[in-house]
Amino acid sequence: MAEGYDLVVIGGGPGGYTAAAHAAGLGLKTVLIERRERLGGVCLNEGCIPSKALLDSSEHFAIARGRLAEHGVRISGVELDLGRMLARKEEVVRDLTAHVRRLLETRRVEILRGTARLAGPRQVEVDSGGETRRLEAQTVLLATGSEPAALPGAAFDGKFIVSSTEALSFDTVPRRLGVIGGGYIGLELGSIWLRLGAQVTVIEMLPAIVPAMDGQIGRRLLRVLKAQGFEFRLETRVLAAAVEDGQVRVEVESGNKREVLAFDKLLVSVGRRPLTAGLGLENMGIRPDPRTGSIPVDEAWRTAAPGLFAIGDLVAGPMLAHKAAAEGAAFARRIAGRFGEVNYDAIPGIVYTAPEAGGVGLTEEQAKVRGIPYVTGVVPLTGNGRARCAGETEGLVKVIGHRKTDRLLGAHILGPRAAEMVAEAALAIEMGASLEDIARTVHGHPTYAEAMMEAAQAARRD
Repeated sequence: MAEGYDLVVIGGGPGGYTAAAHAAGLGLKTVLIERRERLGGVCLNEGCIPSKALLDSSEHFAIARGRLAEHGVRISGVELDLGRMLARKEEVVRDLTAHVRRLLETRRVEILRGTARLAGPRQVEVDSGGETRRLEAQTVLLATGSEPAALPGAAFDGKFIVSSTEALSFDTVPRRLGVIGGGYIGLELGSIWLRLGAQVTVIEMLPAIVPAMDGQIGRRLLRVLKAQGFEFRLETRVLAAAVEDGQVRVEVESGNKREVLAFDKLLVSVGRRPLTAGLGLENMGIRPDPRTGSIPVDEAWRTAAPGLFAIGDLVAGPMLAHKAAAEGAAFARRIAGRFGEVNYDAIPGIVYTAPEAGGVGLTEEQAKVRGIPYVTGVVPLTGNGRARCAGETEGLVKVIGHRKTDRLLGAHILGPRAAEMVAEAALAIEMGASLEDIARTVHGHPTYAEAMMEAAQAARRD
C-alpha cells in the first residue's frame, strides 16, 4: 500500500532541500528522497562548497608566499600541507551538509535515503538497499541536479582525465594541469592548483573565456589571469586525449595547425548535463530536450505529466545553486497557495577567481543585440580607497542603465569582494531601481561598494 504525502521531492541539493523546507514550513506533509549518504547535492558535496573552501585556502597560501611582505609582514619557510588543506575542505562540507539535515528535521521533513523512480501519475518507488517503498503524493518535484558533461575523444577515467569532482581531491599538486573549457568551473579549479604550484593551461574553443560574461569584464579577467601565470589556448579545439606512460597527451587544433600537448592531469570542464537517467521519465511520457537534456516545463515549473514538476539544473537556465534554491522556494509557495516567482533577470553569476568577477542583469553585448538605448558607467578600482589600503586595485565596476528611463539594466564587477558587491545590484534590479537611486544612496567610506555608487554617477554624468 502506498504511503501518502502532499509533496515528494526527489533530490536533496539546493533546489530540493529548499523546496522541501519551505513546503513543510507552510504545512505540507513532505518527504525528501536522496540517494547520497549526505544531503546537499553536487553543490555542497562536490561543487560550490568544496571548491570555495579550496579557493580560500589556496589564496591564503598564495598570499603568505608572495604578498605579505608589501604589508610589512616578513615570514619564511611557508610550506604547503595539502593533506590538511583537503581535510579542512571535507570538514567544511561535513558541517554544512549536517546543517541541512538539521534544518529539514526541524521543519519535520521526512528524509529517505534511496534511489527514486517515477512509477506512474503521482507515484514514486524508492529502492533503499533492496527494500522498496511506494509513495504517492499530490505533487512530485524532480530536483536531481546535473553531472559533468563528457567530451568525445577525452573520456573520463577518474585518475588522469578527470571531471570537476576528482579535481577537488588530487593527492599531489600536478606539475602540469590541462583544463578543457574556459568557463566558471575550469577557471576556479585551475586557480586552486595554479596557486599551489601547478602549470595550468586552459584550452577553449571559443575566442573568449566565460563567454556569457560582459565582454569588458571577460577581457580584463583574461589579462589578469595571464599575469598570474595561466596559459590560454583560445580558439583551439581538442581532437583527442589519451593516457600514455603516466601522462595525458592531448591533440589539439587551432586554425590549420595541429599539435600534441602533454599534462600530468587533464580536467574536462565543458559544462554539465541534467541528471535524468533512471528517473522513469518515459513512464510519464516526458522527453527531455535532445540537445540539452533539460526537462520542458512551463512558467510554474510544471512538466507535461499531471502533478509532476522540475526545477534547478533539470530545466532551462543557468546551472547555479542559488537559481535552483530560488525556484525551490517559489515552487513551494505556489503549491501551498501562495505567490511565488523567480526574476531570472536578477540572478547573479560569479567566478570565484582572484580577483572575483560577478555580474547580474544585461551585459553590454545583450543590450546592443536587443537594440536597447543604454548608457554605461565604469569606475576602475585604482582610485578606490579601500582597494588601495588592501593593495587590491586590479578591477573595475561597470553599470548599464536605460538611456531614457534611467533604470538599472545590469552591473558587472571585477575585483575583490565582487561576489558580495553584486548583491546590491541584484537587489536594485529586483526592485526596479534607477541609476539615480544607486548614485544618491550614501555608501560607507572607505568601501569597495563605493565604486558601485560612483559607476552609477559616472553613467548619469552627475
